[in-house]
Amino acid sequence: MMMFVTTHGIRRLCGQLFSVGFEGTAAPSNLVTRIADGEVGAVMLFRPNIESPAQVAGLVGRLRSVVREGPGLVVSVDQEGGRVQRLKSPLTEWPAMGVVGRELDLSRIELLGRFLGDELAALGIGWNLAPVLDVHTNPANPVIGDRAFASDPKVAAAAAIAFWQGLRKAGVAGCGKHFPGHGDTHVDSHLELPTVEHDDDRLRSVELAPFVAAIDAGFEALMTAHVVYPAWDPGVPATLSKRILSGILREEFGFKGLLVSDDLQMKAVADRYETRELIIEALMAGVDHFLIRGPEERQVQAYEALVQTAQTDMNVASRVAEAAERMATFKQTISVEMPLPSAMLASVLGTPAHKALAGHFAKLANA
Repeated sequence: MMMFVTTHGIRRLCGQLFSVGFEGTAAPSNLVTRIADGEVGAVMLFRPNIESPAQVAGLVGRLRSVVREGPGLVVSVDQEGGRVQRLKSPLTEWPAMGVVGRELDLSRIELLGRFLGDELAALGIGWNLAPVLDVHTNPANPVIGDRAFASDPKVAAAAAIAFWQGLRKAGVAGCGKHFPGHGDTHVDSHLELPTVEHDDDRLRSVELAPFVAAIDAGFEALMTAHVVYPAWDPGVPATLSKRILSGILREEFGFKGLLVSDDLQMKAVADRYETRELIIEALMAGVDHFLIRGPEERQVQAYEALVQTAQTDMNVASRVAEAAERMATFKQTISVEMPLPSAMLASVLGTPAHKALAGHFAKLANA
């Protein structure tokens, strides 16, 4: 099928496979051009992009308005709560999910997800790169810790699913992370390549359990971990493992949604693989969508490498088409409108009801 797709068509399909970040509080002209040309499917916001609600609303509106054809642009953010929430006051600041999971009041946790989602939707942000589905089994874990809801896989699953259901009621998509489980690592994958040494039985009963529950609940997206699991694929990070992503996740567990890489600029993979190798191996392993925060040069390099390979390799071209179709289907699950006018933002962001709920959960930290 792909042999009949024009070069223009292939370039636009490949563009749907990338989420990118950028520097500054305004949309760079190069990024606007790349979005308009179909070379970017989604944009991620981080703290350096955020100055005020009105500025974020204007930025998101600008980014989303330049798409000329095909699926619209989706804007994402990591808004987990606790130490990983890019948008802070005057938006509601939520405690860490490890605190939220202590009470396990699923109706309240769902309401938290709904309130958080409502605030993102007001800014035109349709994708929250949350919740964490990892199980907090290692107190010395330098990167997960209280980002996880619990140390019990059943509690972690129930709380994360409730949070996600709240996001969905706000029209916002979620993304469960980090498959197949980052909770018992000893190093930070932003800096090094971690290994989880547990055997198959332990991995299935603890690490995988929340992901199985999330798939059964209907999660539209999952994110991979840049972590090695020797019990399944010695020496190969999950992001690049066909055994883990296609074998276990797709074939065994039946996940049909969008599979997203963790940031490909993280040293666990960026220091070990050149750009083309990383993109193609991850794609063929089962990844549908790549996160690359920056720099722009590497984003463009990754995109062009994918385009060039898809033009000469039918197997890669077929996977590009499949992944782009999944991204288009994923975008249809989002029902977030364009950002509210600045004058209306205060009526949705950091409301008394939202802050009261955040305060309720914050008290659990000292209980």
